[in-house]
Amino acid sequence: MTFQTGAEMDLYEHQARELFEEHGILVPRAEVTDSPGQAREIARRLGGRVVVKAQVKAGGRGKAGGVRLAADPAAAELTARQILGMDIKGHTVGTVMLAQPVDIETEFYASYVLDRAAGRFLAIASAEGGMEIEEVAASRPEAVARVHIDPAEGVTSAKAAEIAEAAGLPPQTVDVLVRLWEVLVREDAVLVEVNPLVRTRQGQILALDGKVTLDDNARFRQTRWGDGDAAHDDPLEAAAAAKGLNYVRLHGEVGIIGNGAGLVMSTLDVVAGCGARPADFLDIGGGASAQIMADGLSVILSDPAVKSVLVNVFGGITACDAVADGIVQALEQVQLTKPLVVRLDGNNAVRGRAILDERAHPLVQQATTMDGAARRAAQLATTA
Repeated sequence: MTFQTGAEMDLYEHQARELFEEHGILVPRAEVTDSPGQAREIARRLGGRVVVKAQVKAGGRGKAGGVRLAADPAAAELTARQILGMDIKGHTVGTVMLAQPVDIETEFYASYVLDRAAGRFLAIASAEGGMEIEEVAASRPEAVARVHIDPAEGVTSAKAAEIAEAAGLPPQTVDVLVRLWEVLVREDAVLVEVNPLVRTRQGQILALDGKVTLDDNARFRQTRWGDGDAAHDDPLEAAAAAKGLNYVRLHGEVGIIGNGAGLVMSTLDVVAGCGARPADFLDIGGGASAQIMADGLSVILSDPAVKSVLVNVFGGITACDAVADGIVQALEQVQLTKPLVVRLDGNNAVRGRAILDERAHPLVQQATTMDGAARRAAQLATTA
């Protein structure tokens, strides 16, 4: 439920759990394997009944069938065999984690994420965690608390109590919120997320699932993670990286291209507010050459979930007519198969719009405002 930007490295769930444990956050006992036979032995060591979880760097594993309960060691072996090799949102499952099941009383959600536009970190928390947290955030935003963190102050016990109170979390979670902040700071993370954070019927607070994204610029300090696991990276992100694009896949239906991280982040929010999900974060920065536009469109259109594409550009140093020329030339290189909504504003915007009008591509539409462009792109995506 968080958007990521910039050069970053996701950790696998079992790696995130390792960090949580190091910082004093309770997690269920678990082990990782790439062998169905070993899964049987692990289940036996963990008490027989286990949860088998696909280890891929993608959300939605539960809904995709990548998280299953196994009643005994034999079932654990069979379940691991079924999950290993699965494709989950373009990721092939190479390893599974087997964890002891937990007697859950209540599920919560807690995360810290870098808000680049605000220049601060943002705490996002809710008393209603679990697989449906995205739906909760969309249908009842008041149920999700958002509290900005002053980087100089950090998350003290008092700040953690403020976050817990705002989200309706029980007092027992305050210590966990402080420790999650320690994970973020000490591990050079730009995202730390626990979903769900649970209270057991015995009163314990445990992190059942975790996501940690590290700032790639701090890789020299975080050498323990090596160079990541390229074999399991998102294939579209890998293709974009090979083209030098600042692209993050978000698995929605509206592809987004913009110039400047702040503008792109704002565009993501506006599209979400129009009832559609952003499919990506793609910042072309100050460059809008034909090749950059062609590469960006090629990557976005390769995502089968994308139903429409929104280009949102505010012309500054790079004038809007240059952006329009880049789009027109890109359309000669890339076969446009989805509707493309373009909003140009700022330097030479009138000339840029005229260039696109002259090209008159049947799948290209224009809007003069960001809200109008987002509404149109969302409408095209949700009615496709």
